[in-house]
Amino acid sequence: MELNGIEIEDTYAEAFPIKIARVLITGATERWALVAAREATGFGTSVIACPAEAGIEKVVGGDETPDGRPGVYIQICTFGYKAMDEQLLNRLGQCVLTAPTAHMFNGLPDAEKQFDTGFKLKFFGDGIESELDVGGRKSYAIPMMEGDFITEHSIGAVEGIAGGNFFMLADNQMAALAAAEVAVDAIAEVEGVITPFPGGIVASGSKVGANNYSFMKATSNEKFSPSVKDKVEGSNVPADVNGIYEIVINGLDEKVISEAMLAGIKAAVQIPGMKKITAGNFGGNLGPYKFNLHDIVK
Repeated sequence: MELNGIEIEDTYAEAFPIKIARVLITGATERWALVAAREATGFGTSVIACPAEAGIEKVVGGDETPDGRPGVYIQICTFGYKAMDEQLLNRLGQCVLTAPTAHMFNGLPDAEKQFDTGFKLKFFGDGIESELDVGGRKSYAIPMMEGDFITEHSIGAVEGIAGGNFFMLADNQMAALAAAEVAVDAIAEVEGVITPFPGGIVASGSKVGANNYSFMKATSNEKFSPSVKDKVEGSNVPADVNGIYEIVINGLDEKVISEAMLAGIKAAVQIPGMKKITAGNFGGNLGPYKFNLHDIVK
């Protein structure tokens, strides 16, 4: 199968279950909402070594937020709810409560699973905090040096999916990077997903385990490494490919991940120098979800 003359390999992306909390952060301006969002989602590229996977989902205007101010939705992803409780409290307490003009609201108010993160944060007020209603949501005002920090009582979480992905193979590194950049921009228009790696792009595509180092949980995916394509037996890098990037997508359900993969692939194949689209899987060893590229593209 081809799309815009670019080969789409008949393969699938393998993904796995993960818990996802969704938080809405608002600020006096979009700039300050983004500052808090970026801080709260730091060190969140991969659960291989990070305590959570996290990223910015979308920016919204004041007409879509409880307090009428610009906002940013973020997602925080962990394997278990106990870890989620800790990550919400630590990340939101240390990175949002401390950020200039930031307020914090529930991004999944209808989810069955709710964490009382805002209730716990109110104790920072040391007895001078107060309860209030913001847009019909139970919230707390915590007096601070700059004014009041507003936080909603609860943050919702759901059973989501992590690891939707696709690879962009191009004739050089910069062409692959350009394809990845436009793909990330297109994915950002899809509600309910994040691309947690730096700038949304994976430079270090990995495999489960290791061939030579038993103590490693994950190592370089050498079969997709252009610089050693002539040295690695069974390399998947074509002779005319010298640059590869991967995009990893986490999302609230299979539908939004499929939509995001399609949006990203359609954008990537428009870039000159693109040669092929493929995806990463490990024969079912990573997770139960399979996103077939041909099914998505057609």
